[in-house]
Amino acid sequence: MELRTLRYFVAVAEELHFGRAAARLHMSQPPLSRAIKQLEADVGAVLLVRSAAGVALTPAGAALLDEARALLGQAEQARVRVAAAAGAATLTVGILGDSADPDATRLADAYRRRHPGVEVRIRDADLTDPTCGLRAGLVDVALTRGPFDETGLTVQRLRTDPVGAVLRADDPLAGRESLDLAELAGRRWFRFPDGTDPVWQAYWHGGEPREGPVVRAVQECLQAVLWNGTVGLMPLGHRPPGDLVVVPLAGLPPNPVVVAWKDVSPLVRSFVRLAAAAYQTTGARRTS
Repeated sequence: MELRTLRYFVAVAEELHFGRAAARLHMSQPPLSRAIKQLEADVGAVLLVRSAAGVALTPAGAALLDEARALLGQAEQARVRVAAAAGAATLTVGILGDSADPDATRLADAYRRRHPGVEVRIRDADLTDPTCGLRAGLVDVALTRGPFDETGLTVQRLRTDPVGAVLRADDPLAGRESLDLAELAGRRWFRFPDGTDPVWQAYWHGGEPREGPVVRAVQECLQAVLWNGTVGLMPLGHRPPGDLVVVPLAGLPPNPVVVAWKDVSPLVRSFVRLAAAAYQTTGARRTS
């Protein structure tokens, strides 16, 4: 069994869908199907059951999935050790959002345990670049939030967070249990500078052009609300200062926390794998 074929199998087993697995692997579906059939012939067992409802693992497939993950992990670790021995053990990570996120802290702990010899350099990005420097080549991998233009990037969703409106505590709407976006029409919003990723702007501006102070950092958002009484959006998991509140918004899609990358190296591959485990989810896609 080749490692490449095992990687194909793991993708299908995790996605339970040949189309999504093919997109995740950046290949077309027919060669992926042929590779899985050849793997089944090699091991002498049916690994996957295909039906109109999708794909399901057989008991043999479930057993192989555990072994395949272990083998791929060992191969990945070998590549990282070789990179470290060659003096190339550095990973630059772009980060956007709450540095106190417990999932991010769990990821940092896991990565340090797995790769104690790797120097991880952090680039803290502001809100004007949701790719955290990835598109500009300033980082190897980004731990960020969506949505944004994914062209040329591979993006894996790790978690979704509900979003609310951040208001002054004395705002007439601050005591509500939930709000609709329509109730914020006509209000001044904090907004991102012109030229910021349009997909990113559209989400955080509630799908409408907004007027109000221009911000580039989380603290600037909060201060704009505190000093000017403007409004804006914020994940509900974030706790603003005592003079501000976040009221849940109905009808707005939850905000994804994602890991994104352009070029796959052993260190990046390990980071993505550990991120998926730390955030306990899977699912990657690439847009060209």
